[in-house]
Amino acid sequence: MKLPSGLEILENQEGTGARARSGDTIIYNVRIFLNRGDEVPSNETGPERRIPEDRIRHENGQVFIDHISTLGKRQAMAGIEKALIGMRAGGFRKIRISPHLAYGSRGVPGLIPADAVLNVSVWLREIIA
Repeated sequence: MKLPSGLEILENQEGTGARARSGDTIIYNVRIFLNRGDEVPSNETGPERRIPEDRIRHENGQVFIDHISTLGKRQAMAGIEKALIGMRAGGFRKIRISPHLAYGSRGVPGLIPADAVLNVSVWLREIIA
């Protein structure tokens, strides 16, 4: 399903409870892939950044970082935030993000090329408030 914003929802699994909305503080996880299939590595566990150990989870051989964000405050990539709005805790979405909702023409040097389309898996773990 393609939304008017340019976000395309490829897969959707409902969670439970209330839907996340603008202003809610949430905990979520993401995995980001370039359109050609290469995973974009997370630099949040590298030596230049230290995050609390309790925000790192291991599931099925994968490492997940628990991101905490308030929806509507532009604390996450626009495409990810648009995907999270309307999700329920425990839900999962696989989405395709157009460049204008990601990193656009600047990309991320060494990680994401300019004008890249991204495929993202996003899990909404919890709505805090």
